[in-house]
Amino acid sequence: RLDDEEEIDYHMVDELQQHNINAADLNKLKEAGITTITAVHQITKRKLASIKGITEAKIEKIKEAAQKVVPQQFLTAQAFLEKRKFVFRVATGSKEVDKLLCGGIESMSITEAHGEWRTGKTQLAHTLCVTTQLPNEENRFGGGKVIYIDTECTFRPERLKPIC
Repeated sequence: RLDDEEEIDYHMVDELQQHNINAADLNKLKEAGITTITAVHQITKRKLASIKGITEAKIEKIKEAAQKVVPQQFLTAQAFLEKRKFVFRVATGSKEVDKLLCGGIESMSITEAHGEWRTGKTQLAHTLCVTTQLPNEENRFGGGKVIYIDTECTFRPERLKPIC
């Protein structure tokens, strides 16, 4: 765990009401699936304009209010390079796959496994559930947490025991 690790802090769009954004407009945002300030930052103005009743003037006002609640900050290349110093690799359980991936799966990133049925994607995911949590002296990593998003109902906890 990094000492200066940022906490993920979700600010709900309802906070924009304190910055003179109409409650009815906030309800329109929520009905469109925009429930957090981060979502307001990430959505394009064109998408916001497609919400019935949200005018260009309102979009500007909403974006400005969102910036006041959660300021968006850009990183310089130097600052980004400093953050990259904390990136490490997580072993996949296969020396050959690790070699192909230059040492394993990169931390601080999202990795998608894609392939034909029965090619080992689930086995790789199960293995990573274990190896991600193991301490690694080489890169000073004390073990991490895993979020397993299973869209095909293939996660089987009993398959983790032999890997451990």
